[in-house]
Amino acid sequence: MLAFAVARLHISGVKPLSNTPNLWREALPRPHADDYKYSRGHTLLLGSKSYTGATRLAAEASSRIGSGLVTVLSAEQAQVYRATLPADIMVREEGLDEINRPNVILAGPGGCDSNAGEVIKASNKALGLVLDADAIRLCGELDHPTKVITPHAGEFERYFGKIGDNPAQKAIDVAKQLNVVVVLKGSRTLIAAPDGRLAENGHASPYLAKAGTGDVLAGMIAGLLAQAMPAFEAACAGVWLHGDASLRVGPGLVPQDLLIELRPALADLLR
Repeated sequence: MLAFAVARLHISGVKPLSNTPNLWREALPRPHADDYKYSRGHTLLLGSKSYTGATRLAAEASSRIGSGLVTVLSAEQAQVYRATLPADIMVREEGLDEINRPNVILAGPGGCDSNAGEVIKASNKALGLVLDADAIRLCGELDHPTKVITPHAGEFERYFGKIGDNPAQKAIDVAKQLNVVVVLKGSRTLIAAPDGRLAENGHASPYLAKAGTGDVLAGMIAGLLAQAMPAFEAACAGVWLHGDASLRVGPGLVPQDLLIELRPALADLLR
């Protein structure tokens, strides 16, 4: 769950785009007068058994970023989630087939069960996937065409080998090989797409080096993806907005503060 706790990644050989709103603003979801909750997307989270706080942060972030409906699926900890999540977030105990019209599955915040891979494999391939933390290990097994992974440097090396002295090229290579958008988190986060596009984000606060902030980011990206924002643009927008919220908070930041600051950050972008 640690995010942004690594030193600046050295970038060589590949020139990244600067991750500014000009890169993705036109694709940012804007609600319409005739929208309803399902037209604004349904984000489904596979709830953690052990670290329920991480799932809660991700779920709240998905809702705050604009997903019309957010559901946490958990047979074991449903009562905990019902008692602690905001009233707008649904909690279900049934199987995935019982969930009405999800657009995106988010797995990993707080850890995922050993059967998470089978659950996701059995899901509709049209669903977008966001895989965080230990769920990242599943990305090579899943043939869903829309996938985003959000590793920090340690997780990236655990699943994909040493980053070496050219993290940009390594991120692009993994993105192409696995047909996945890679969000390699660090003080200068890299976002790599399977088509070779690469963006670098420097719009963030060092106070993001704190447990739980990565869960918020994963939830934000999932919520944007649920609203039909393309995966690369959703990842770039999520990273920038996450960083913008952190800069608004400043010292004393805790992950929950990011959720509050998303409101003015979004308002400024959409104005």
